Amino acid sequence: MKLSGDFREFLSDTVNLNQSRLDRLEERVTTIKNFIRDSDWEPSISTFIEQGSWAHDTIIKPVDLGEFDADLLVKVHPVDGWSAAQYVKELGRAFLDSNRYGDKTVVYDYCVTITYADDCKIDIAPLVMDREHQGALEVCNKGKDEFEDSQPVEYTHWMRKKNGYSGNNSFRKATRLIKYIRDIKKRFSCQSVLLTTLIGNHIEWWDKDSVAFADTPSALQTVMGRLDDWLQARPDKPEVPNPALAAQDFADLWNDTQYANFRNFVNKYRKWIDEAVAATSRADSIEKWRRVFGDEFAKGENVQKFEASAMQRTNALLLETAAHLDSLVDNVIDFGVTILPDWFKNPPHKHPPPWTLAEHVSRSVQVSAEYSMSKSGRGSPVQHGEALPPRGGLWFDVRVNKFQLVPADCYVRWRITNTGAVAMALKKGRGGFERPTDSNRRWETLEYRGVHMAEAFIIRRLDDRLVGYSEPFYVVIK
Repeated sequence: MKLSGDFREFLSDTVNLNQSRLDRLEERVTTIKNFIRDSDWEPSISTFIEQGSWAHDTIIKPVDLGEFDADLLVKVHPVDGWSAAQYVKELGRAFLDSNRYGDKTVVYDYCVTITYADDCKIDIAPLVMDREHQGALEVCNKGKDEFEDSQPVEYTHWMRKKNGYSGNNSFRKATRLIKYIRDIKKRFSCQSVLLTTLIGNHIEWWDKDSVAFADTPSALQTVMGRLDDWLQARPDKPEVPNPALAAQDFADLWNDTQYANFRNFVNKYRKWIDEAVAATSRADSIEKWRRVFGDEFAKGENVQKFEASAMQRTNALLLETAAHLDSLVDNVIDFGVTILPDWFKNPPHKHPPPWTLAEHVSRSVQVSAEYSMSKSGRGSPVQHGEALPPRGGLWFDVRVNKFQLVPADCYVRWRITNTGAVAMALKKGRGGFERPTDSNRRWETLEYRGVHMAEAFIIRRLDDRLVGYSEPFYVVIK
């Protein structure tokens, strides 16, 4: 069953970014625009351009206490003699030197990011116009000190045109739902511009007024079915050209492993969506839709919850022998690490912290990870709980207060804890404390099937007291 009314409520209550946050975002962006205009940043400003999910109206509410972000381009006339890096560095300096934004600002390769105390961050990127010829638009890569072609307005027009082929904005709503699946399940990596392009490639002008896009669940089923067919016909990573700039391949945002993982999970979710639509009773349909979206879908209904039953099965597995942990991994791959009970993060072989606690111990410590086939290879971001193959490795990094570097008067230790039948049989459960590999980062190879954990601990150099530590970053190895 399609349960269109339940989808309306689910989008309104759970998926869509609420109006109060959008209003607050608009106020902050207006303040930022005025700040840039009044600053001593040298470029002459032509206009400001909204970009990304904010401009496309596919922005969604952050899940798991995460953040939503908005992209703002500052379209400027070129400054004689300026390199690409100067546009970003000088814009960053203006923000860093200000009382209002100094402690909220981080300067990245393409943009200046302002992170607020709540769940919002705004990325501001220079967009240089007419530098080499009339009509040219270029973003600035500070890391490579290069100008790169960009067509943000044309891309937004393309996205809006695609939505216009659907009824009741169903295509845009289906895009939000697929992004929600990505964020709540954490089963695959796919940056929003790549995901949006893949979705947009699967609706055409001849779909206008068709039943395939007449309502939200129909649009979701149609897009996922078409996307899965396209992916299954391409076992190797294909090209995904930017529809507004054909020379740019968005597939570069994936590595081969991430593409294979995305392909597998789209196939799985496509089947689950088909089963939910095919269900003949309301209770059965809700149960199957909850397998896709979690128990926030039709949350007022008293029917069996897939994730609850999965958690029960998981608890049963954990109470039995380690030989059953292969089934545990399968459950976590299907339903996410949220089905793991709290006590799972504290297996008997994990060592307690040896340091005396400081007068205040911060929990605002965040671990991130990048996957690479080799220690010196190029890395790609992975999410907490994302399923990975037993090859290559992860670079773990740590930040405090969302984005700040660990202070110089502290040092970092990592606790890496393995689970799973193979690791335990080989006495590779670990669980002790280890030094970083490079600066504060830690390199770990991916070997043993299981649900493993990486945690960062921050210790004050002056007195060796523990001043902060992270929640476990779960690594699921298939």
